[in-house]
Amino acid sequence: MTLAFNDVPHIYTRVRPEYPPTFYDALFEMLPDRGAPIRAIEVGAGTGQATGPLLARGAQVTAIEIGPRIAAYLEQRFSRQPNLTVITSAFEDAPLTEGAWDLVLSATAYHWVRPDARMTRPHALLAPGGVLAIIDTLQVASDADRGYFKRSHPIYQKYWPQQQYQDSPDPDVEPPILEEMRASGLFEDVQVHRRRWDQVYSTDASLDLVESYSNTNELAPDARAHFLKDLRAFIETEPGASVLRPLSITMVTGRRGG
Repeated sequence: MTLAFNDVPHIYTRVRPEYPPTFYDALFEMLPDRGAPIRAIEVGAGTGQATGPLLARGAQVTAIEIGPRIAAYLEQRFSRQPNLTVITSAFEDAPLTEGAWDLVLSATAYHWVRPDARMTRPHALLAPGGVLAIIDTLQVASDADRGYFKRSHPIYQKYWPQQQYQDSPDPDVEPPILEEMRASGLFEDVQVHRRRWDQVYSTDASLDLVESYSNTNELAPDARAHFLKDLRAFIETEPGASVLRPLSITMVTGRRGG
């Protein structure tokens, strides 16, 4: 596992947007009412794109983040929030009390969890009636991007020669975690919530986004600088010197039975 993203928490925060509030509204309607604040585990909290909305809704959040620099950044960012605990660990290894939690949430980070633990670990941690919720952002096919991603692919292939261009899936694509949750037999009422969530980035914001990716940070410094320079020159020729990224954002939820 590479933790290259751990070195750029400031970029990560600047460019990664928070998720649609309607998702949290739907999620909190599903959660059990035990007459106490919701006890939530956030897996792969990053720099807090989902942490803030959870805290704002009164949850007591234990944020699990494997990157030590990002974890420290998260803790500092929410230092005035008494309802946040940050644990620097892989989710599989974090010291957490089993059967004690109302929510296990992961937003665009659950692919880092080992496949053998993705269903069994949250099932063990959740109390009966608790909810597992996995948010994913999926780039989808759309004419709205003006073919940018296909046209820009030769730049990527220059630095990653083995990387082949793949067409994006249809907007109604199902996230793989949906079938995985259903097939596990560990969760009830498994469903997917979806909305279109296109994002428009200026040249600088586009480069920030690309620089927040692990594979970009794995390049040698000189190669990374040349790659970003080439990409900047390409984006600046685009209409409005911007990139539209067509996205479908999904949230798959399932409830632990009693």
